Amino acid sequence: MTIRVLLADDQALLRSAFRVLVDSEPDMEVVGEASDGAEAVRLTKEQRADVVLMDIRMPGTDGLAATRMISADPALAGVRVVILTTFEVDDYVVQSLRAGASGFLGKGSEPEELLSAIRIAAGGQALLSPAATTGLIARFLAQGDPSDGDRDPARGERLDSLTVREREVLVQVAGGHSNDEIAERLEVSPLTVKTHVNRAMAKLGARDRAQLVVIAYESGLVRPRVE
Repeated sequence: MTIRVLLADDQALLRSAFRVLVDSEPDMEVVGEASDGAEAVRLTKEQRADVVLMDIRMPGTDGLAATRMISADPALAGVRVVILTTFEVDDYVVQSLRAGASGFLGKGSEPEELLSAIRIAAGGQALLSPAATTGLIARFLAQGDPSDGDRDPARGERLDSLTVREREVLVQVAGGHSNDEIAERLEVSPLTVKTHVNRAMAKLGARDRAQLVVIAYESGLVRPRVE
């Protein structure tokens, strides 16, 4: 199956570079280019994109607003948004994940990283490495205790539906660990971990692994730790 990719960035030169790179791969193709968020949302629908590479800072409707619109549209439930940012972690990243993005990638990443990110997102996984998750946690710390107002009571209540093992797995996911790493830590198989992750996502109404991390912190299940 060919991965259909939409490029959303206000810099034409950057879009051209991404297009050449993506179109060079046999398993993916660029189906459209957008210079602002509103155009990105429209083309995502029209071109049936699988993955949107979304710049945050664009004129008019920015990438954050566009990500919210895509995530809120039931007809686009299968679309994955990867945020492209000059800085791997900035003020907009946490908001982007809350809005429904599957992860984020620095614009200075190597070509192989970008292509891998597209495949990972298309496969329904999250682009949250341990290093990126550490930065994400730092942002939660900077924004204050999630119990002060950012905590989502409904999601906190839904945590009660998780089994003990699902909670353990969720804590590990929030730490930025892969399924293989979690399996080793909990002494179970990677398939078992994947099953627990999928069940936790279903119970908590999370689109993907990235949102599980956000939910874990906003619900208070996991607290940021000051080093």
